Amino acid sequence: MALNGREIAVLGAGIGGLCAALALVRRGARVQVLEQAPALTEVGAGIQISQNGMTVLRALEVFGSEVPAVRSGGVELRDWRSDRPVLRIAPPRAGPTWFFHRADLLAALERAARDAGVVLSLGQRAEGLEITGDVARLRLADGSRVETGCLIAADGVRGVARAVVADPGPARFTGQVAWRAVVPVAAPEGGPAVVSMGPGRHVVTYPLRGGTVTNLVAVEERRDWTGESWRQSGDPAELRRRFGGFGGATGRVLSEVREAHLWALHLHPVAPRWHRGPVALLGDAAHPTLPFMAQGACLAIEDAWVLAESLEQTGDFARYEALRRPRAERVVAAAAGNAWKFHLRSPIREVAQIALRLGGRFAPDFDWIYGHDVTR
Repeated sequence: MALNGREIAVLGAGIGGLCAALALVRRGARVQVLEQAPALTEVGAGIQISQNGMTVLRALEVFGSEVPAVRSGGVELRDWRSDRPVLRIAPPRAGPTWFFHRADLLAALERAARDAGVVLSLGQRAEGLEITGDVARLRLADGSRVETGCLIAADGVRGVARAVVADPGPARFTGQVAWRAVVPVAAPEGGPAVVSMGPGRHVVTYPLRGGTVTNLVAVEERRDWTGESWRQSGDPAELRRRFGGFGGATGRVLSEVREAHLWALHLHPVAPRWHRGPVALLGDAAHPTLPFMAQGACLAIEDAWVLAESLEQTGDFARYEALRRPRAERVVAAAAGNAWKFHLRSPIREVAQIALRLGGRFAPDFDWIYGHDVTR
């Protein structure tokens, strides 16, 4: 079923929402994106896009001749205190991961979407959603309403759509808190992401923007912080205190943090259903995931392609959910099971490091994630 001229609304102008809008308009739909923020700005943060996501971005013609990101040289595991290399992991066989500053990726998506004819409506905060038959009605904060016969909800797990389409389900605090910062420390372009592994905590660093700055994500096990918003400001001095003892390059990056954010990591269930009437969930609204496989954005990007293709072929969302939900459930489960590997304590940590240096495998084969191509 052709999408030519079909009017579609997308709620949320994050990575998933903009990808969905672009995928739909490239197939002939008329798309309006409703975004609560008055401007498309982002708190500074890095994001990793692996080959399965890059395949879609390239198919959507998001970039010109150059990708505004750093190409990864793989992953290097290091001991937290000595900074001694433990294991170097080559890039996935499917292709390299790319390190983006989130703002740079959003800017590229916004530019491509506008150029393709997507209408972006900013400052449109949705406070309620009603579904009557084949019509979805959004109630906005300014008192106005938007009616549409097709709504793609990319507004997150706490957005208005998730609770209407499917039971949000209970969130479980993982006992882990993540800090993040973009630090004015140069890092080798083309180098690996470095994972410094310590007892009950680990730090990930990788280069951004041509290697001129370093992205830092530091995860610790603790129970005294449960705020889930990833925009919550944190105290850089507290970050350094909590991760004191990390040596080498990681320690130097920690010493230069001037602004930090932190959020408690919660495990949310994948939505038991992804569509109801004229409304479909996309990205975190359907399948929020922990960051330990770096697949949150990539899953949303994949969603966007499959949803647009399914609407074009069948006119409804059933095929989209049937294709996407099993994969999302598997990736979310893999991410949930990955964090403990970085947080081993003595003496298990030392034994594990010896085994890794002698050739043991750190992780199972994840080619099923990185090699997945939804555009085929």
